[in-house]
This record gives sequence, C-alpha cells and structure tokens, in this order.
Amino acid sequence: MENKKDRKKGFFSRLKEGLDKARQGFTERVDELIKYYREIDDDFFDELEEILITADVGVNTTMEIVDELRDQVKEKKIGDAEKIRNLLKEKITTILASEEDYDIKTPSVFLVVGVNGVGKTTTIGKLANLYKNQGKSVLMAAGDTFRAAAADQLKIWGERTGVQVISQKEGSDPAAVIFDAVQAARSRNIDILLCDTAGRLHSKKNLMMELEKINRVIDREYPEAHKEVLLVLDATTGQNAVAQAKLFKEAVGVTGIVLTKLDGTAKGGIIIAVKSELDVPIRFIGVGEQVNDLQPFVPEDFVNALFGDDK
Repeated sequence: MENKKDRKKGFFSRLKEGLDKARQGFTERVDELIKYYREIDDDFFDELEEILITADVGVNTTMEIVDELRDQVKEKKIGDAEKIRNLLKEKITTILASEEDYDIKTPSVFLVVGVNGVGKTTTIGKLANLYKNQGKSVLMAAGDTFRAAAADQLKIWGERTGVQVISQKEGSDPAAVIFDAVQAARSRNIDILLCDTAGRLHSKKNLMMELEKINRVIDREYPEAHKEVLLVLDATTGQNAVAQAKLFKEAVGVTGIVLTKLDGTAKGGIIIAVKSELDVPIRFIGVGEQVNDLQPFVPEDFVNALFGDDK
C-alpha cells in the first residue's frame, strides 16, 4: 500500500510534469538570461521585466518584484547574476504564501463559483474524490440549473467517486437546490457539501444576485457550518482571470482560488498575478485531466516545480 511519503512524492512529480509548459515559457527563459548576463546591470533587469510580463505575472506585480530585486542587489552588493535565481524564487514564494494554515473544518459548505468553461463542475468532482479519500463524508449539489447537462456531468462524477448528488430539473431555482442540499447535509451529518453554481458572466448582474441569494440561504439554513467560497479560474485565460476574480471577489466575498489548466499554459506567472493583485489565498491547482491532478496548493512545492528544482 502506498504510504503518505510516496504519495507526496507522486504529487510533486505530477506537479513538476504539469508545469512543463510554464517552465519553458518562464523559468527556462530566466535561466537563459542569467547565463547570458553573468553580471547584473540595467539591461539585465529590463529583460527580466519583459520575461515576467510576457509570462502573465502582470505589470504591477512585475514592477514590485523587479524593484525589490534591484534594492537587494544594491544593498547586498550582489554582482553575480546566478544569485538572482534564488532571490526571485524567494520573492515569488513570499507572494504566493498564505498567512493562515488551511485546515478543513467540518461541517463545511463550499460554494464553487466562476464563469462557464473554467472547469467548475470537474473541480467539484475532483474535490469530492480528494475529501472522500481523506475519509470525509461528502455530498454534491447541482446548483447550475441553467447550463444544459451540468447536473448530468456532476452525476457522472458522483458515480465515479461514489458521492450522492442533490439536483432538480433544468431551469429550477438554484437557491432551491442549495436549500435541499443543505437540509440533506444537516440531517445526514455530512462533513463536506460541495455546491456547483451557474457562470453566465454575460448577464453578470443577475448572476451575482443569484449567488448572493444562494449565500443567504446557506447563512440562514446552516449558520453552524463553516463556509468557503472557492473561485475557479482557468490559467490559460491569462489576465482575464484577474479581471474575473476581481468581479467575483466584490460580489460574493471569495475566500480561496482554484487555478485549473496550469498544465495547458506557458504563462504560469498568472498564479503570481492572481495572488498578488487580489490577496486571496490559492487553495488548489489543477495540473492535468486525471482525477488526482487537482492538488492542494503548497507555495514552496509549486515554486520548486516551476523552477525545475527538487524539493
């Protein structure tokens, strides 16, 4: 039987493999820059700035990183470009770190939000699998009643993971589905209730009102439960992900980010931009299609994998 240490090692290997494209588009270019320059000058910093911006780190975050590196180089009288690599790793790790430890409280209700196409329903299925494997009782709620086949997709995940899905017919009031799911979770003493939601951003006012209504139902019907609002973002959409995150944070008070499809982008810097500009913790990252490819986010592991280093 696989022990915890082997499982963790397997997680890191998958993470490293999943960040292959991001490494090519970001950290390998940094390594080439360091080899080329050897010594640090203004041209070095200009090129580093360009690499960070094209990797989707974002202009504001890039300026912050480069300014801090300039100050450290000056203060510590660093002349060797090779030393910049570790300073950059440390700075990125600091940005990505979260102040509090993420311990799952039970009972918990997860409201999973985000625009259509980011992988919300798949994320819920993978979270159900993750928590069930940890020995927790899990229930899923098909709160996206507008997208055709959203409930069917969740039911497939339910069969795959052995987790029941609470649903109503297409077009039903999403808040009514969540109401039913909350009652079921309470009566069965379920540890984790995972709620899917619609993501029609083109009618964002209605969508946000709907999410607020669902929020009120959870607060009223299940006040003793710990509530998480997880925003799912697609890493391949780049700076659009930051814009989406700002909108959802304003409307529904996002408590954590799930960044999916990191294996599909050469611009892995988006994770740094999202955390830096929103100051919302990254909770999980998706680095592949397999059920176990959604991983709890560990900043040090992520940065080591992004730079192609061992733990």
